[in-house]
Amino acid sequence: MRIMLVTDAWEPQVNGVVRTLSRTVQELREMGHDVMMVTPNDGYKTIPLPTYPEIKMALFAKDDIEERFEAFEPEAVHIATEGTLGLTARRICIQHRFPFSTSYHTQYPEYVSARFPIPVSWGYAYVRWFHNMAGRVMVATPTMMELLVSRGFKNLAMWSRGVDTDLFNPALRQPDRGPFSGFQGPIHLYVGRVSVEKNVEAFLACNLEGTKVVVGDGPARADLETRFPEAKFLGAKFGTELASCYANADVFVFPSFTDTFGLVILEAMATGTPVAAFVAPGPKDIIPGSGAGAIGPDLTASIKTCLTLDRAAVRQYAEGFSWRACAEQFLTNLDPLPAMERYKTWNRVKNALRRRRKPA
Repeated sequence: MRIMLVTDAWEPQVNGVVRTLSRTVQELREMGHDVMMVTPNDGYKTIPLPTYPEIKMALFAKDDIEERFEAFEPEAVHIATEGTLGLTARRICIQHRFPFSTSYHTQYPEYVSARFPIPVSWGYAYVRWFHNMAGRVMVATPTMMELLVSRGFKNLAMWSRGVDTDLFNPALRQPDRGPFSGFQGPIHLYVGRVSVEKNVEAFLACNLEGTKVVVGDGPARADLETRFPEAKFLGAKFGTELASCYANADVFVFPSFTDTFGLVILEAMATGTPVAAFVAPGPKDIIPGSGAGAIGPDLTASIKTCLTLDRAAVRQYAEGFSWRACAEQFLTNLDPLPAMERYKTWNRVKNALRRRRKPA
């Protein structure tokens, strides 16, 4: 298949959306599919997203995307994000009556409301409008599907996640705790963006023995370092260094209420480290009954429960999540057009573009 995938979130950004898309694209290409990426790195003029400068919003991209759309003749178009590139691709597909799918990676209404005095209902009005023309809206968990149904979304489909069990491996655990050498145990770890919507403060406020460690960066880091001087802030880590942090922790703590999945949960579990979390989208779909973590209204109690769990069983549970299965589920959700319908669609698109270019 020829698949055009449009996303405002892409490398060098480091987050769960980018990791999910990059691994899915890698798997699709290994399966023999031709994937054209449309990202902010494609030479467009960009501006930083307010309060999240790592994300670059591309401007004036319509003509280029339309030309690439015509030249590539995709059999399926997937729009992964609701930013400027996503809006542009949506407009092109609707204009040419070309079916497309979308995915709901981030609870933008809650994120925006946490930063600005904007009602959550306004945010949902926007994202519902954005996704309402999609043939499929892919979501990561049953909880997110239920939430979006309650908000008036339609055409929802499951698209789960995977984890690299070779990179994130229990063998990285060291007797001296590697990156945490010299820290008093047990080691309680958070990995992710250090920002208000991630609720890192709830983790740091827990009354725990041992050491709390934060791996990651973000706008709330300076304030939290001042308020919680006993915690260790190590900044962002990547690759084997990040995997070693997971493996050498005793508990991974996921305090967020606003994530749609929480890819870091699987990364921690793959190293054998159990996960403590609140009852929230993502954790409530992954953790209960797994033997790989604990959730509940009392984060401190969940952390203490995790200290009693079998690390081998945690690793075994994570091995059930593969990126190949994730990519195959993504393909199923694309629901590409039959051959004859593709032929009619592309004739219609080309004729429309030809008429637009014809001089008056």
